[in-house]
Amino acid sequence: MASIEERVEALIKPTIEKIGYDLYDIEYAKEGKNYYLRIFIDKPEGIDLQDCEKVNDAINDLLDEADYIKEQYFLEVSSPGIERILRKDKHLEQNIGKEICIKLFQKDSNGKKEYQGTLKAYDKEKIELEENIIVERKNIAQIKTIYHW
Repeated sequence: MASIEERVEALIKPTIEKIGYDLYDIEYAKEGKNYYLRIFIDKPEGIDLQDCEKVNDAINDLLDEADYIKEQYFLEVSSPGIERILRKDKHLEQNIGKEICIKLFQKDSNGKKEYQGTLKAYDKEKIELEENIIVERKNIAQIKTIYHW
């Protein structure tokens, strides 16, 4: 059975694309006693508050009718931000040749808990940075892009 995130993506992606946005990612999480369904949208010229409102209005009834989430939750629609979390292979593919930060669950055999470098390649088991650094995906807590201000 598909996860809530996968089911929600299949449900709302056509609507989001029809009104002119890209569905970047979906996150369903419990924080404290509250549940959150976060929808991250994008478009080439960036996202503003009106874009978030437009997508929220377009998907709210779809989500209510599908009733995939039994718990009460907060719906948040936003931009993925300038430093983006890379959770999916499509995100990694879009960022080959760009600088990223990899955070590990715990220190590795080199005593490091974080690596920064240029994304060279990836597969199911590992992420490779151009600096000949290879990190096993099972040890990765988070990968995100780096924006230099």
